[in-house]
Amino acid sequence: MNIAVVGLSHKTAPVEIREKLSIQEAKIESALTHLRGYPHIQEVAIISTCNRLEIYAVVTDTEKGVVEITQFLAETGHIPLSTLRRYLFTLLHQDAVRHLLRVAAGLESLVLGEGQILAQVKNTHKLAQKYGSIAQLLDRLFKQALSAGKRVRTETSIGTGAVSISSAAVELAHAKVEDLGSQKVTIIGAGKMSRLLVTHLVAKGSTKIAIVNRSQRRAEELCREFPGVPIELHGLENMMRVVAESDIVFTSTGATEPILNKTLLSEVIIETRSLMLIDISVPRNVDADVRELLHVRAFNVDDLKAVVAANQESRRQMAMEAEALLEQEVEAFDLWWRSLDTVPTISCLRSKIEDIREQELEKALSRLGTEFAEKHQEVIEAMTRGIVNKILHEPMVQLRAQQDIEARKRCLQSLQMLFNLSVGEEYS
Repeated sequence: MNIAVVGLSHKTAPVEIREKLSIQEAKIESALTHLRGYPHIQEVAIISTCNRLEIYAVVTDTEKGVVEITQFLAETGHIPLSTLRRYLFTLLHQDAVRHLLRVAAGLESLVLGEGQILAQVKNTHKLAQKYGSIAQLLDRLFKQALSAGKRVRTETSIGTGAVSISSAAVELAHAKVEDLGSQKVTIIGAGKMSRLLVTHLVAKGSTKIAIVNRSQRRAEELCREFPGVPIELHGLENMMRVVAESDIVFTSTGATEPILNKTLLSEVIIETRSLMLIDISVPRNVDADVRELLHVRAFNVDDLKAVVAANQESRRQMAMEAEALLEQEVEAFDLWWRSLDTVPTISCLRSKIEDIREQELEKALSRLGTEFAEKHQEVIEAMTRGIVNKILHEPMVQLRAQQDIEARKRCLQSLQMLFNLSVGEEYS
């Protein structure tokens, strides 16, 4: 068995490819079920964000398992394999482990150290548990990654003042206009990214903000988080009218097709008014054809890289500190992984000793007489079980902690010989 990750990110693929492979949360269950149906995939989890789509799997045959995942991605995105392969990366075992820990720590993010990815990794783990697509190995790996991500943010300063995609988008807008406070700003969508957009817009002095969203209730919930900030609320039926009145429009919705395009905008935009569109959604909410309009400037998540780069340099040293911590976490997972080959022998030994304990306990209780045995059986049973556990505890700890593979193998062989253990498939 091996752990593999196959995927793409903002580092390997442009947004037009990433959006084709984006898997919305509502479709995660069917995707996991599909992947688990392949013959060489035992466990699987999917991270799908605006900047990455990564499939983590425990495979029984590395080469065949990777081919199955690649085939799934090609079918999902309706992309020819010959085209898709140039955007994909594949990492195996320790490299796959290290990559997930780096993702959780924010070291693989477009914005170095961003905090939102940790919640996304946690949600990936939760969904994989919910739909029963992971077992011992990936469950342990994701728990290790979440622990490592929290540790990096606690023990280094990489998360301090970390910008997000939303704040980078606001920085971009701020750099493109002289006075953000004088601009009429509209946000289409009312999710987490939109909340962050409002936070950063207010911090930059924006005072004319409108929210357009399908759900009125959700938009009202967002507004309540910003008491004292005058925010207009509109339904989707008024979207084009509000866009026409705006100077800057941010889009952040879960729509799988563009909600703004050249045709729609050409009907409402007048030549005397310019419009800036900043789309931070994947799949994109704004069609690329809007750039053909004379008075429209359009940006997407890939256009944020220059803004982000200006904020990255001061964080390089903190990233190096984080790398050192992550290597410790990778080593810890690898040690646990290598200790798994001790489990069959330990289980067999414990089972054999438990059989002996039960046999000897039964003999002792029969000698003590029925009345005494019934009165004190629980105490005597607890005592004998405690003795067995204490005798086995230290040897088992030392066996699992043995890092030298050959030395551990010799220890296992010695145990099997000394206790005449038959380690069968039931313990494998």
